[in-house]
Amino acid sequence: MTNPTNTETTILIAEDDRAIRFSLACALKAEGYNVIEVGNGDDAIARVASDDPDALLLDLKMPGKGGLEVLAALAGQLAELPVIVITAYGGSAAAIEAMRRGAYDYLTKPFDLDEVQLTLKRALKQRALSSEVKALRSRVPDELDGADDQIALPEPELVGQSAAMREVFKAIGLAAATQAPVLITGESGTGKELVAAALHRHSDRTNGPFIRVNCGALPEGLVESELFGHERGAFTGADRQKPGRFERASGGTIFLDEVGELPLSAQAKILRVLQQCEFERVGGTEILRTDARIISATHRDLSKAVASGQFREDLFYRLNVARIVIPPLRERREDIASLSEHILRHLERRHGWGELSISSEALSVIRDRPWPGNVRQLENALARAAIAARGRTILPEHLDAEETLDPSMPNLDDQIESLPLRALLAEVERRAIQRALITCKGNRTKTAERLGISRRQLFDKIREYDLHP
Repeated sequence: MTNPTNTETTILIAEDDRAIRFSLACALKAEGYNVIEVGNGDDAIARVASDDPDALLLDLKMPGKGGLEVLAALAGQLAELPVIVITAYGGSAAAIEAMRRGAYDYLTKPFDLDEVQLTLKRALKQRALSSEVKALRSRVPDELDGADDQIALPEPELVGQSAAMREVFKAIGLAAATQAPVLITGESGTGKELVAAALHRHSDRTNGPFIRVNCGALPEGLVESELFGHERGAFTGADRQKPGRFERASGGTIFLDEVGELPLSAQAKILRVLQQCEFERVGGTEILRTDARIISATHRDLSKAVASGQFREDLFYRLNVARIVIPPLRERREDIASLSEHILRHLERRHGWGELSISSEALSVIRDRPWPGNVRQLENALARAAIAARGRTILPEHLDAEETLDPSMPNLDDQIESLPLRALLAEVERRAIQRALITCKGNRTKTAERLGISRRQLFDKIREYDLHP
């Protein structure tokens, strides 16, 4: 049944696959839209100029000009022409770059026609609202500088085609086009540093430095010296002037990993950098300026740290201008197959192996595991399995059993502050025994040998912790 409200709305479809183009056109015509079809990027640019469509469905890979080149050519019109990119490639780089170049949204093949319709309606609604705002203004400042003609992309660092990761890619693309501070949150092992690197790579600071600081690894007495530098003689051992990380990151990006671990004194100085772009070296009086964009990350709940007085509230709000939340691996299991393939290709290059593969049975096993350590744990598990498989095909028997721990089990890092020492040590012991039992497939003799205790001690511990081999 057609929708009469759409009869004056024209949709341009740029897709080189005739079957997909036909399917999209039929679905949109059934909704009452006027539809124009082209099979390459050059024709898409020409029809935008001649027909002034209301929206564009744009394939990323086409003969002649590809989707990214079309976006570059239409850069000055994207405020009024919503572009929905359609791609068969689920890697992060293309999706992030499409969003950075001004695409309204992107969908991956095979797509659901209902999803196309819904996304298109949202895009048209936003276009209508933008037109209303434009009509109310006497003059609209032109803030678009055009797009870089260079479309070569780096290899995708982030892997995933799940809905959760698509949202992450979109958020990266949108944030990369700004200079705003970004706070990346997520559990340990989810890939926060990769997200930060992608933000830098897709920003206009890509040719500048990317300086990473692991705030949790810096000794408290050296934090300010590392971040802001020091003058000669500022403290014992300071035999020369040393520029800090903020100084070195000027013109680029500084990534404050585990920012929640910073002492309050350093937090105050970072707040000054955010507010005034200036600082002083330790032991110095000269005011220095920096043009470094700040990206921070943490696995902690900073709002709780603010409530407990461990983190400055004003700094939290300054860092949390744009926020990207990375989902844990257990919430995007559909990405495990592509992640595993990506990891295996990396292992091949790193170790000089031939073609490394994983059996469907082994893949089924890892899909069902909870992965409390997220992608980092998956990487380590596949590396161990590949070694056991001697660089050939990974089978179920090559996989350690220790990753089958309950995903609801609290993270020990989160329990350190809440459990008394005796209870914390008991919890560590319980988990070690449970892992050994799983790895040894319930064989108590082998488990006792692995743990370096007697069978009698093992039996006592199993009863004490109510474990079920």
